[in-house]
Amino acid sequence: MRIAVLDDYQGVAARFADWDSLGGDVTFFAEHLGHDDDAVVAALDGFDVVVAMRERTPLRSERLERLPRLRLIVSTGRRNASIDLKATAARGITVCHTGYVPAPAAELTWALIHAASRRLDVELGAIRSGGWQTTVGRGLEGRRLSVLGLGNLGSRVAKVGLAFGMDVVAWSQNLTEERAAEVGVRRVEKDELFATADILTIHLVLSKRSRGIVGASELALMRPDSILVNTSRGPLVDEGALLDALAHQRLGLAALDVFDVEPLPADHPLRREPRAVLTPHIGYVTQEQYEIFYRDAVEDIAAFAAGSPIRIMELP
Repeated sequence: MRIAVLDDYQGVAARFADWDSLGGDVTFFAEHLGHDDDAVVAALDGFDVVVAMRERTPLRSERLERLPRLRLIVSTGRRNASIDLKATAARGITVCHTGYVPAPAAELTWALIHAASRRLDVELGAIRSGGWQTTVGRGLEGRRLSVLGLGNLGSRVAKVGLAFGMDVVAWSQNLTEERAAEVGVRRVEKDELFATADILTIHLVLSKRSRGIVGASELALMRPDSILVNTSRGPLVDEGALLDALAHQRLGLAALDVFDVEPLPADHPLRREPRAVLTPHIGYVTQEQYEIFYRDAVEDIAAFAAGSPIRIMELP
């Protein structure tokens, strides 16, 4: 088997699993293959197996139909919206997933909340360059944390907010008062969620219904000193509307780990926006998570080679 392991940005995939046990030819791609279909197809031509790191490299039908040798895709994590499962089924390509733990993403959410509230992005740079105090941060106790989406991740983040003594409220399209009460928070209507937020944090799955759920009208409800945090998926927020709100100081800060296009282009205006605190989609990037991802990927490939595939990803 020829196996391609994609988007190994840190060059660590080889040491997190026993790839030699597969007896195949494994190629690790440290550089992103890009967004051009021809470049991706040229790089993956001749491979039997592709190990995709989350949604970094989409595998849509137009790419799959040009990879006739491909028989197995392993996606790290439990779901991957960037793989066309209808196209893989039509072409007889098996798609498997790996395990995933949600804690790292919730932890990074709080890292970004703290970084934005205390302007750590500014202060870390100041002290490195010989400076001293330059900003006045804000505390968390007594402030309102608005949680958009109270699923597994949203609930984890909400409970930490309660531990900090915050007033935690939540809303999503299907959230009930009973479910909110189970987490220890209060359900509010959507407009109140945005209008009263000191910090608004997003924890939704990206879908046709949720894409752009935070748009110009929602951002207009927020106060000019509030903070928007997104560690879920970039397209949940209308990027143009967000840039406009930041540029015109209608929003205090945006703390973002996810973007419409990733890797974020070097000349992207968010990189130059002083009211944006940015990290490069590292919410799930921990040693513990990578051990699960790559160990399970090797298991998936071995099981497929033996004729008994495991952890098959089904159509939603």
